[in-house]
Order: sequence, then structure tokens, then C-alpha cells
Amino acid sequence: MKVWIALLRGVNVGGNNILPMKELRDLVTGLGCKNVRTYIQSGNCIFQSRERNASVIETQVGEAIEKKFGFRPCIFALPAEALDAVLADNPYRQSDDDPKSVHIFFLAKPVAGADLGALEAFRKGGEDFTLTDRAFYLFAPDGIGRSKLAAKIERYVPVQMTARNLRSVMKIAELARSS
Repeated sequence: MKVWIALLRGVNVGGNNILPMKELRDLVTGLGCKNVRTYIQSGNCIFQSRERNASVIETQVGEAIEKKFGFRPCIFALPAEALDAVLADNPYRQSDDDPKSVHIFFLAKPVAGADLGALEAFRKGGEDFTLTDRAFYLFAPDGIGRSKLAAKIERYVPVQMTARNLRSVMKIAELARSS
């Protein structure tokens, strides 16, 4: 069986799209997956599946959530090795000791037409960013909540994405490795 990570976008945020993690675990288990675990309440699910296709997993999990809860979040399914590769590609390694300063935006597909020059205008206070085919990395030493750059990413990087701070990604990867 292959170890997968499903990152759900926009669940349990601001009282919208409420999805209890126990029920998410039960739904994913009901799809035939094994060793299903979640990490915090923002829709991070680690599991084993015989399925080899990420889009099939995204569709199955999305349909199950929609059937039970009446909404369908955007889902990013990654094999565990892809998550490890995103971590290995992190250009802000100095932040491993302060993982809340780096945010990784997982991309649904490689971006065509990103306007990184426009994003440059919003950089402040030591912020930096890097775009790869798999992820947009944001180094925001003063926090993402105060970052004008963070608020503009989706406007200038036109692809579906979901973000996690480095601390969360490291913990999810740790859970995946222990599966």
C-alpha cells in the first residue's frame, strides 16, 4: 500500500465548511484506506491506499465529503515521497528552527503565467518567496497575518493552492513516515 497525504482547503475556517476530523477519518477509512490519521483541525489526512492515482483519491474523498456534509473542498492528494520532496526543496532552510515563518503553498499543477514581478512590490521586512513546479514558498519572518505579500499570492499565481506552515508540513511528513 502507498502512503498518501490529503490536504483539504478551506475546512473548519471561520465557522465555515465544518468537517470534524474523526468523521473525515471514518470517511477515508470507508473508502478502503488503512491507518488513517489526521493532524490538527484544518484538513490534513494521512493514510495508506492501494490507489496509485492522486486525482482518483481527490475525487473519491471529495465526493464522500460532499455526500455527507453538503460541500466539496478542494483536495490536494500527494504521495508521501512528494511531500518529502517539497520539504527538501524548501529554500529557507534556516527557518527549520522557526518553522512558523515559512508557509508552503501546495500547487494543483505547475503555474503558467505567474506574475512574480508584481508580487515583488509587496515584499516587506525581510520577506522572500520562491516558486517551483510543486509549491510556492513564502518566508514571512513577521508572520503571515501581517504580510501584504501573502494576501496577494493567489492573485498573481493563478492556480488552485492550499497553504500550510512549515511546522505543520514537517509534522505531517513525520506522521506519513511512521505509517
